[in-house]
Amino acid sequence: MKNGKKNTIVIKIGGSTLGESDSSLSDIIKFSKESVSPIIVHGGGKEINKWIAKQGIHPEFINGLRRTDKDTRDVAASVLSGLINNTIVSEIQNLGGNATGLSGISNSLFECKMFSEELGYVGEIIKVNSEILRKIINNDSIPVIAPLGINIYSNKTEDNILNINADTAASFISNNMRSEKLIFLTDVEGVLDHNKRLISKITKSQATELLKSGIISGGMIPKIEACLNGIQNGGSAHIIDGRDSGALLQCIENKIIGTKII
Repeated sequence: MKNGKKNTIVIKIGGSTLGESDSSLSDIIKFSKESVSPIIVHGGGKEINKWIAKQGIHPEFINGLRRTDKDTRDVAASVLSGLINNTIVSEIQNLGGNATGLSGISNSLFECKMFSEELGYVGEIIKVNSEILRKIINNDSIPVIAPLGINIYSNKTEDNILNINADTAASFISNNMRSEKLIFLTDVEGVLDHNKRLISKITKSQATELLKSGIISGGMIPKIEACLNGIQNGGSAHIIDGRDSGALLQCIENKIIGTKII
């Protein structure tokens, strides 16, 4: 805490990290009542895959990003802003915390354009309007954000909503709010080297080299890119295994866990 003001920490939660042994939400509530103002950004890839499979849609990924046609976008928007967002908010409140669910559409939090024709209804964030987050935090509530954005270049109603990679969304919030830490809760222990050993600390230049060399691949690509983007205004980024009880608390307390990017 600096000058009596709580530090902001942005936490990206993946749906696969929330389970019976996970303590992340109770940990978030604990430190939100003490020295930290947490902001949660959540994903939901596995749940989206389950629901689009019911529609007979096969998921496609390009460099770790989901190719999103209109049907996939509609399912993603429903699952993210409905089922998953409400589940996390309700669980926080059941655990004794106070949370406010919203999506990147709310108050035009994320102003976007289409990332590319190849990816379809995937948003590239142009501007973050974070006033709504400050109001929520000032009301002693935890913002829980679904990664959707508003297409400011759309002339058609059906093109207004864009799906955003949750890692990328978290990084933009982290930069905009000048957070002390940007933490990614994943279902892996961190970044691994070519011998599959955990790398506990990486500099920005080392991370860039790992991307170029191909050692970092698949879904870890947007995560590392998000780390690099999210610490442009200072702070540190962390990739930790959210399935481990107490992992988030250890990270907040500056213990060595997962991979730290500085």
